[in-house]
Order: sequence, then C-alpha cells, then structure tokens
Amino acid sequence: MPHAVSVASPGLQALILCGPGSSFPTFTANPDENPKALLPIANRPMVWYPLDFCYRTGITDITLICPPSAAEAITAALKTNPFLTGLPLPSPTLLAPKDLDQNTGTAEILRLPEVRNAVTSDFIVLPCDIVCELAGDKLLQAWMVKSETLDDLFGDKRSKSTSHSGGMGLWYETKTATPIKGEETDFIITTPLPASPVLPPKGSILGNLSKLVYSLPSDSLNDLTEARSGFPLRHGLIRSHPNVRMRTTHRDAHIYILPHWVMDFIQENEAIESIGEDVIGWWAKAGWQVGLPEKLGMDRIFSSGDEEDDRAHGHISSSPIRSNPDESIPKTSTQTRNPQIVADDKKTQPKPSSQELMPPFLAYIHPSDPSAPLVRRVDTASSLLATSLLLAKLPSIEEAGPEGASPFAHARKVAYPEGVKSRTTITKQDSLLAENVTVDEKSAIKESVIGANCQIQEGAKLSQCVLMEGVVVGKGCKLTRCILGKRSEIGEGSTLTDCEVQENLLVEPKTEAKDDKLMSSEGLEATEEEMQAAEQDYEMDDDTEAAF
Repeated sequence: MPHAVSVASPGLQALILCGPGSSFPTFTANPDENPKALLPIANRPMVWYPLDFCYRTGITDITLICPPSAAEAITAALKTNPFLTGLPLPSPTLLAPKDLDQNTGTAEILRLPEVRNAVTSDFIVLPCDIVCELAGDKLLQAWMVKSETLDDLFGDKRSKSTSHSGGMGLWYETKTATPIKGEETDFIITTPLPASPVLPPKGSILGNLSKLVYSLPSDSLNDLTEARSGFPLRHGLIRSHPNVRMRTTHRDAHIYILPHWVMDFIQENEAIESIGEDVIGWWAKAGWQVGLPEKLGMDRIFSSGDEEDDRAHGHISSSPIRSNPDESIPKTSTQTRNPQIVADDKKTQPKPSSQELMPPFLAYIHPSDPSAPLVRRVDTASSLLATSLLLAKLPSIEEAGPEGASPFAHARKVAYPEGVKSRTTITKQDSLLAENVTVDEKSAIKESVIGANCQIQEGAKLSQCVLMEGVVVGKGCKLTRCILGKRSEIGEGSTLTDCEVQENLLVEPKTEAKDDKLMSSEGLEATEEEMQAAEQDYEMDDDTEAAF
C-alpha cells in the first residue's frame, strides 16, 4: 500500500529502540542473527510497524538504535526485505552505540554519547514492537495544543522556541474483546485538564487527554504495596489533585513525545534507568510532590535553558517574569530603568513554586471501542500470535480499495494463488498467505498467517497458527494455536497444540505436544540464561524508590 508522508514535517526526530528480544526466547535464541525487531507480525518485520507510523505522521528523521551485535542483521534487512525497502525515503539511520548491550535500560540508551549527539531537537521514542494504527499526526497536534511551555504558563510571551514544553504518552486498554493472556498492565492516575471554551474539532483526540500524576508498572506497584503493607499513595497527591481517576487495566504503549530538555534530565540523574518507570514516573510525581523537582535537578535544568534562550534571543535575564499576563507593563525600556526599581520588582514578585514550574506530562487514553484504531505492544509470543491473527482479518487492498484499506492491509489475502491446489479449504476472511506458499490437496487453513516460501503438505490442518518464513508442515499434521519459527519442519502425522517451535528445528514425525516450547538443547540453555537475566532486570531497587 502506498505510504503518504505529510507535506509539512512536524520537526521532530524519531528514535526506535530495537531491543534484544528476551521475551521471545524461542525465536531469538541467537539475537545477533534473529533480533526481535525482525520477527514477523502478520508477515511484515516487526520494525516495519513503528517505521510506518513515523512516515504516516510526517517524521522522516528516524534513527533505529540497536546493540552492535544486531547491526549487521538489521542493516541487511533494511537493504533486502521488500517491506522495508518499500517504505518512503529517506531511509532510517541505524545507530549501534558501542556500549549498548542486551541489559541497557531504555533511559540509559539516551545517556550514551552517540545518542546524545544524534538528538538535537524535540523527539518521539517508540519501541520496535508497537503496532499503532492510530494516525500519529493527531497525537502531535494534541501535544502541540495542550503541552504548554513554561513561558505560556506564566505569561512570558517573549519566545516560542523555548524547549521547556511538556511531554505526552499513550496508554491503551488491555481488557478488550480479544484479550491477551498474561499481558502486562500499568497503574496510572490521571486528573482532568482544564475545560476548553472551544469544542475540539471533529476527529480530534483532545477529549481523551488528561494530565498524568502517577505511573508505575502493576508488578512494581504490587511489590511496593506488599513491602510497605499498604497502598503507597501520598497525601500531597490528593491535596494537589482532589479529582483523580485510577486505571489498572491499561498498558503503556511506550510511545513518548518528549522535549529536548529530557536529555539533560536523564544526564542529571544517574539513577534513571528506564523511560517509562523512571523518567515518566518521576516527572508525573514532580508536579505535586514537594521537593522532588529540586532533588531531580529541575531548577538547574530549567534555569540553564532560560539563560541560553535569553542569550539566543537578546533578552536581558534580569527582566522579571510576570505571573499575570494581563498585568500592564511600563513602557520604559529595561535598559533605561532604575536598577533599584528592578531590584524592588524582584523582591515583590511572587516566585512560582517548583511544582508550578513543572511542565505537564499528558496521557492520551486510547478508547477501548472495538471500532477504534488498533494499538498494541507485541512483546510476547502470545501477543505475537493474537496480533498477527487480528491483522489477518483486515480486508485486503484488493477488497477494500486503496482509500478504504487499513495502513496495515496487504495487497491480497493469498499472494500466490497458483501455489494452492484444488480441494483445499482456506478461510480468506481471516487468513493471510505470503509469496510462494504452496498448499497441497485436502489441506485446511483457518484463521492463520503463513509466511513466505512455506509448504503445507497433503491433509495438513492448521487453525489459529502463525508460520514464519520457510516452514514445512508434513502430511496429515494437526496444528492449533502454534507459532513455528523460520525454516522449521514438522514431521508428518504430528499433533501440536499451543506450542512454539524454534527456527531450523526438525520435529520428529508422529510427535504429540501441548503447551510446550520445542527447542534444541542449545536453545533451551540460552533461554534459561535470558530468563535469569530478565528476572534480575525487573527486580525493584527499593533504595532508589525511597530516595525519590
């Protein structure tokens, strides 16, 4: 499907974080050759989806960030994969910082020198595993309208180029008509934004915006509640925001629109490891928790930025900031005013509190209506299967036409009809077959996604399955809710239910398995090591939490 790039660029940079994929141990046992970013979702490489989101939004300054070990595989895919080469120009830049490894936190990535040098403006951060059908330009418009700068908040209209604007994130409901088993959730607290005297235009998402005042992964909240034998809610939050809403079934999509000053914020606080839990979590609390902005160094970050902005625009730093934008300003130039009067102004002028100086962080709560655009993280095998099957139900461009089709629609449901023999059953309304797929007689494919160059031999029955590239399914096999890795082969007469099969693995004929991960001995060892490393990464640092 053609990709339309917005005529006017929003002026943002995009960073797409391509992690190692420890949550896909069956399919990324060798992350150098098979990085998570290249796993297929509905027959497209995973990283295609955030790239497509950026181009649809009008962002063309895109940087993919990955560990050095994965750079070769991702570079090769960008040059050869037809879906990636079919994206608009300019092509994304690949950045592989030398100190980036499999255990580097998302915020720590932004602290690396190579990344700091690359980020020169406000930016948007996305994970490589996000599938977002929502039009990104709506998010950007809402951010620009509602995420006011400090100068806007306090009536100083001297400069609109200040970088002290707020940020914005996206959360979506996990309790849907097609829930994903074991999907992570986040605990967030929001408060309404001031009512606007003007109704938002049709199609605007402004009505779904609120101010984020607390954010924490549900697992971390449960650990914290258990450790403290109670719910860790401060009285200061209720005093500052008596009208709040708590949500427990939403998930952070990890799409963040961030002002450039966040780079300094991360550099200032060495304890910060993740964007979602640390940067956004502390930012949300700094708007109401007394003393937290000073502990985070916000006063130094903002004052430094103000001085630079003043120098850049020829403003005199001694000019007082007026809390009332309608207050009359003497016509006398600041250059000729009596210094004693200026000093007296400073003494009498009320100084905004640190909480008032904090720009807002906005939460866009995506509606859970079934007709709403699809937004979903795909970071587990269960979500990979569920999301691929959901996308397979989208009408093709051939069926819906170029204007009516989803941005995720494929050209045709069966890309190579010549490979399908007669006397086969394929439910095209909920299935997707890629190029060069061959299906022998008496086979049945229902609600499944079949990757390129796969072979489905005579009498095989597939239901709710995802097959990656080059899979061979033997005669008479019965597969239900399975994910088969690249170039794996299922011996004839096998029956598999709720199974994952590692890439390049040969499953012996007549195998029967249920709810199992079929892997080589080397793959099992690698999986155990990755799971141990993941458990260590998710351990909560009580000392750091207590400090803030």
